[in-house]
Amino acid sequence: MNKKTNGVGSGISAGRRHFMVSAGLAMAFPGLAGAMAVATPAAGGRENLELWYERPAGAWVEALPVGNGRLGAMCFGRVAQERIQLNEDTLFAGGPYDSNNPRSLEALPAVRRLIDQGQFAEAADLISSSMMATPMKQMPYGAAGDLLLDFAGIGGADSYQRSLELDSAIAATRFTDGKARHLREVFSSAPDQVLVIRLSAEGGTLDFDLGYRPPADAKYGDTDYAGGGKAAASPGVPWDYREPPRAAQPPSTPSVRADGGDALLVEGRNIESSGIAAALRYAVRVKVVGDGAITPRGDRIEVRGARAVTLLVAAATSYVNYADVSGDPLKTVRAQTEAAAAKTFARLRADHLAAHRKLFRRLSLRIGSNAAAARPTNERIADVERRPDAALAALYVQYGRYLLMSSSRPGSQPANLQGLWNEGNNPPWGSKYTININTQMNYWPVESANLGECVEPLVRMVEDLSVTGAVTARKGYGARGWMAHHNTDLWRATAPIDGPKWGMWPCGGAWLCQALWEHYEYHPDQAYLRRIYPLLKGAALFFVDALVEDPQGRGLVTSPSISPENEHHKGVATCAGPAMDRQIIRDLFGWTLKAHALLRDDDGAFAATLQTMRARLPADRIGAQGQLQEWLEDWDAGAPEQQHRHVSHLYGVYPSGQINVRDTPELIAAAKVTLDTRGDKSTGWATAWRLALWTRMGDGERAYSILQGLLGPERTYPNMFDSHPPFQIDGNFGGAAAILEMLVQSWGGEIHILAALPKAWPEGSLRGVRARGGVELDLDWAGGRMKRLRLRGKPHDKVQVRYRDRLIQVVLDKKGLGAVA
Repeated sequence: MNKKTNGVGSGISAGRRHFMVSAGLAMAFPGLAGAMAVATPAAGGRENLELWYERPAGAWVEALPVGNGRLGAMCFGRVAQERIQLNEDTLFAGGPYDSNNPRSLEALPAVRRLIDQGQFAEAADLISSSMMATPMKQMPYGAAGDLLLDFAGIGGADSYQRSLELDSAIAATRFTDGKARHLREVFSSAPDQVLVIRLSAEGGTLDFDLGYRPPADAKYGDTDYAGGGKAAASPGVPWDYREPPRAAQPPSTPSVRADGGDALLVEGRNIESSGIAAALRYAVRVKVVGDGAITPRGDRIEVRGARAVTLLVAAATSYVNYADVSGDPLKTVRAQTEAAAAKTFARLRADHLAAHRKLFRRLSLRIGSNAAAARPTNERIADVERRPDAALAALYVQYGRYLLMSSSRPGSQPANLQGLWNEGNNPPWGSKYTININTQMNYWPVESANLGECVEPLVRMVEDLSVTGAVTARKGYGARGWMAHHNTDLWRATAPIDGPKWGMWPCGGAWLCQALWEHYEYHPDQAYLRRIYPLLKGAALFFVDALVEDPQGRGLVTSPSISPENEHHKGVATCAGPAMDRQIIRDLFGWTLKAHALLRDDDGAFAATLQTMRARLPADRIGAQGQLQEWLEDWDAGAPEQQHRHVSHLYGVYPSGQINVRDTPELIAAAKVTLDTRGDKSTGWATAWRLALWTRMGDGERAYSILQGLLGPERTYPNMFDSHPPFQIDGNFGGAAAILEMLVQSWGGEIHILAALPKAWPEGSLRGVRARGGVELDLDWAGGRMKRLRLRGKPHDKVQVRYRDRLIQVVLDKKGLGAVA
């Protein structure tokens, strides 16, 4: 099969040979142990680690992402005009600001009285008028524009193929034009902090113009990916497609000029938003290195007669931290591109591969046969519900790991609502940090998937929030400690935004602490624990001051609050003491008490207070329909959205473990009633949460059914991005975490093997998955049964392994090794 006119080419082989490494942990920050690298191919077959396509990308959600944690790009693989869309992770709108409402504290007692009296709508109205942030919106994440490479003299594209190899983190486009064999490779280098674009034409020459296009200022809904999963049926673009010109740009259009004889320089400013003035400067520099004639022409660079060209792209802003914008982006991008230009392409590529594979090759996963990998990825996604594809689930896990590594590295910002990748200046939901589920879900796979270093940006963000959130705690609640509501942004805003239905929720910061505590559980280390203990203690101290007595004598509750984004029987969300709040605070107090004991903190009075208050948090309740109650009252049946996307009150099942099949079977049964009412189909991230919940409860068949929907074209775009719709990356991460949990779970002091294995996955192998207690596992299964289990950890540790109805204690030897046959 060799087609030409629409950029359609031949297929590829069923898979390339990939050897994965079952490695230990490198020292990225305290808490990570020394590395152990053991090369192991996925047993019983080759691992599928490639996304590939027979057409260039049309819509943005067909393009392929690369990133180094900070600098990202979307690669379209177009022939006549390649489009490389850029992102830099600090390019948010606005600047440092304080959005705390000065009237909030004065209004708080009246709001609490109205809630106690059951006047919930009136309480919501008072919250809206007196307690919401000013402005009521936070700052959106922007884009850094497009590089457009216009090629002359190309007459067609035979044998076309574009791909993203996860093991190399390189997006490639290959095609032939007559006798010329074109290869274009793109990667974002963590060691060199540049995007590298390599163009070559074996048997021909390269003639192209390099230009820059500013990002679109279109509002949400105007972008070409707003149509949900419908993009899965896109016919692609013809080989000679070129971007149509955009409408006139706003006054903030950046300057574009030559910078010396071989570089293009872009300088601009971010945008203002919601009355917050633009405070950031940014720069993009493209250094051109090649064997042809390189000539600047105004706002473009011409390359003629080259056989191989390397474009080195750097982007930076003046952001230093949430209160300091005094950086020098021009100096940064010049230094980065010139330093990279001093290396050969071979060295740039080798250094990139070494840094990437050091993390990526720690884990390998094969489920069943990889025969389906011979088909283009978009076709596999479109057909997954008709033609089950177990290997696609394994690829989904590795793609999730790839996306997390690419959007969250030590020193970068945390992964936001779209990870790192965003097409314009007004993305859906601002592409910021929604911390009532979405940011937390981004980090659900980080520990089990053996990427512990990647949580470091989140730790630093929580450290920032402990400062800005202390102001909100004081100004909004008259409380000590720190807190955050349901959203934050680059500027670490913590006041409630959007409106009472969404923003008046006090547990966002507390829930973020779970990722910090989980990192300690997976990588026990005293130095790291000392780092996070003040954060845990400060978050707990806020609730020591902010919890109030329930007027009916049921204990201590949050007020005002909501069960995130869900209205109850009175048509508003405002309430006191919803189940999720009680569960999160119970966990937070428990983590803080454990850290207090481990570090031998001498503040005994504080620990005693937490113990007393934790015991007075109302327990989870089962309602009249047999469901787990979402609110302190049995309001579930009267809630207007019976299939609401959020399942907030099931936090206790997953990602927590307060409610579990071993210890609380009655509450698990109630959680299943709730999930049956909610339904299996929802938005992308909410589908992933349902998948994780049924997995944690050990129902592999129900989980598998939900997973098929998540992998299909309604919830997965052709480039495997999660569809909310539109794109939101948390579904990728939540789905990856849940798939791993179908194979290995770690909770309640035990490691649970094949606890939710569906019948559709009778055999496979997993290498390098992590468990609590600092344990790493290799697992083989066949015929639906465990065949081999190998463990690595601390010498002489006792590890509790549960398989089916057996609880097996494995004592690791003096080398820290153990096995179950």
